[in-house]
Amino acid sequence: MASEVYSAAHAADTELLVRRSMTKGYELFSLLTPPAYIAFVLARKGRGHFTANRFLRATWVGGAVGCISGGAFEYVRSANSSEATVTARRMRNTYDMASLRADDHATIGALLSAILTPAVLWKRAGTVNLVLGGAGVGSALGLLTHYGRTLTGDPPPTIQIPEIPVPE
Repeated sequence: MASEVYSAAHAADTELLVRRSMTKGYELFSLLTPPAYIAFVLARKGRGHFTANRFLRATWVGGAVGCISGGAFEYVRSANSSEATVTARRMRNTYDMASLRADDHATIGALLSAILTPAVLWKRAGTVNLVLGGAGVGSALGLLTHYGRTLTGDPPPTIQIPEIPVPE
């Protein structure tokens, strides 16, 4: 009976960590893909081949790749870790205010940009690329906003992580 409860707790912790890593992977790849794509197009094909549609498509595809790879990496990592290790990592991630603030900024940026990008670039790209690519660009801008706030002296508050006894 006890092993079933611990197995369920391990599965729940793994699920939470996988979802979190998918979010972090999306944010990271949304931040890295646009400059990498711009550098690739300019170096390989020249300025004439750069279009808004291709740029936005590359941005959302990069975010999707980051989401998938982040989730897969965390699932393999959590599945091969002990229950106590996974629980400790979940607790650390739950109370990490800097990471939560980064997620909040990225989400706000993604929502705003997913709405504003189609309004500004309506005739320049397909609807799917406008909305999803705009969300990727906004997520990157939100993440940069978080880092900018942290660098300018507005760090997120720190919270003491409560100690939870580990059953033996």
